[in-house]
Amino acid sequence: MRKFCTIIVFLSAVISVWAGGQAEGAASAGSRKPADTITVTDCMDRDVSIPGNPEHFVAIGPGCLRLYCYVGDVEKIAGIEQLEVKNGPVGRPYIKANPQLLDLPVIGPGGPGNAPDPEKILEVLPDVIFTLYNSDASSVEELQHKTGIPVVALSYGETEVFDPMLTHSLELIGKITGNEARAEEVIGFIDSCSKDLQSRTEDIAAADKPGIYFGAMSMRGAHGIESTRGNYSLFQAVNAKNVVEEAGIKTYVMLDKEKLLDMDPEIILLDAGGLANVREDYSANTQFYNGLRAFKNDQVYMQLPYNYYYTNIDIALCDAYFIGTVLYPDRFDDMDIAEKSDEIFQKLLGKKLYSQVASEYYGGYQKLTF
Repeated sequence: MRKFCTIIVFLSAVISVWAGGQAEGAASAGSRKPADTITVTDCMDRDVSIPGNPEHFVAIGPGCLRLYCYVGDVEKIAGIEQLEVKNGPVGRPYIKANPQLLDLPVIGPGGPGNAPDPEKILEVLPDVIFTLYNSDASSVEELQHKTGIPVVALSYGETEVFDPMLTHSLELIGKITGNEARAEEVIGFIDSCSKDLQSRTEDIAAADKPGIYFGAMSMRGAHGIESTRGNYSLFQAVNAKNVVEEAGIKTYVMLDKEKLLDMDPEIILLDAGGLANVREDYSANTQFYNGLRAFKNDQVYMQLPYNYYYTNIDIALCDAYFIGTVLYPDRFDDMDIAEKSDEIFQKLLGKKLYSQVASEYYGGYQKLTF
């Protein structure tokens, strides 16, 4: 009888412990619901509910992981796209700053022409999915429905570097990951760069501004000198006189070379990504280039490419400062562009990366000779 009672007492204790564990688990699960759940409005104007204290994240689509790296804790990234692994750190300073990301599980192919892979994403069990696969709201909703995981759409906006949507994206990452202070720091730094560039250049009279042309602009690949655009945000950042915009062109265009001769800019800025194309064309059409006063007067310069799996905000800021030093050397005579670039990389990614980035592109910012 005593043995039977002992068994009953033991079983009761086991059941009590099990029930307590279940109650504790339920309380833990319950703590992720109403009290700590936050609702955010993402960049597609969707209201998304986020469970309290998310710990694991993925960032998918062109440029999404980059934005996360500016603000979030990188060790909380659960997986990475195959494109990031395949291409390594070339052209993307956020991977240079965080090479350990390349060792994470692959969560899909990545790239602008591919869709997210819900099954691969589910394998790494993220609490939140940040996305820049934003063709339409229904596709984002579909991913959320298939995974059962909150999906937050981010955006760079239209002007990319100094756009309100970029600011909103960084704020969203900060709020969701618990890094609001870091998000404010990054946003504040970008804003301070914008104000600094404006304050150095906004009072320069139009008559004192040299006409400048941006050529060899990358657009779904490398191009020659004809590839350009009006309404170029980095020229606007330093109040430059863009000869393309002065000619009434407001968008991207493959400019007729005869029109470039007519514009005859005092300064030509070339993107390093298309420099090889320009050199090849120069060898074949030297007479054309010698008809441009920028080439005759040795006023041709090279900026770093800032688009690689969307916009490297850090390199774009460095480019803006370099353009300022070229156009208005007296307004930027206190600045060493390599040191300024390292300051920008340090602020946004925590490491001085200019020498690494420059080594990939002919040694970095420079005046070109042909």
